[in-house]
Amino acid sequence: MDENLLFAFALTLMAGLATGVGSVLAFFTSSTNTKFLSLALGFSAGVMIYVSMVEIFVKAQDSLVGAVGNGLGQWLTVVGFFGGMILIAIIDRFIPKQGNPHELKKVEDMKEPEKHIKDPDLLKMGTFTALAIAIHNFPEGIATFTSALQDPALGIAIAVAIAIHNIPEGIAVSVPIYFATGDKKKAFKLSFLSGLSEPVGAIAAYFFLLPFLNDIMFGMIFAGVAGIMVFISLDELLPAAKKYDEAHISIYGLIGGMALMALSLLLFI
Repeated sequence: MDENLLFAFALTLMAGLATGVGSVLAFFTSSTNTKFLSLALGFSAGVMIYVSMVEIFVKAQDSLVGAVGNGLGQWLTVVGFFGGMILIAIIDRFIPKQGNPHELKKVEDMKEPEKHIKDPDLLKMGTFTALAIAIHNFPEGIATFTSALQDPALGIAIAVAIAIHNIPEGIAVSVPIYFATGDKKKAFKLSFLSGLSEPVGAIAAYFFLLPFLNDIMFGMIFAGVAGIMVFISLDELLPAAKKYDEAHISIYGLIGGMALMALSLLLFI
């Protein structure tokens, strides 16, 4: 059990700290590879949607039906699924627009004229963005951690998908903070720290959810996780992928993510 806990926490930490990868890309590359980002974000959405609807939702349903019977179990699964969507939608709703982490940035934005440097409004926007990502990543941390505990292979798939979608969020933090301060270290630090809320979510799950974990609690958490990941895919990943998109690359990534997830699930039957 201890090894499983460490593995689940390590996966969650890796997914969260991918925001730092976005900062590194912003500082050490000369241009944004939009084709790669479009493909990667589409791939991430494909993994999340497929695994949520085919695997996580079904596991939640089986757990709840087994615990409380077919009728109530089916209802609770649906309530948990849409409850997860509502939770993440509420979080998004209360994030200030200027701090929205899904406002896409490119590496080229680092090459803007010097007049942007020391702009307090940009510092405020970057700080809001870091805070927004931190709040947003908290339930993702719970999702990754609980999934990895229940099924390590499933946890890996979710962690990779979340890590991919955290990379452009890291860029979204770094660019305005660098504009505002001219300090790459500060921009990287805030981007890096914003990802730490994901392992904080894992710690919260360990202390506040695991002690009460039974079939009903597990089923509701998994149903909520499925809802959260479908919402993230439809509201964030696919729109972002389409903004970077060239020649339907994001859709090819989406199909590829679904196909790879389907194959991996078949191999682990």
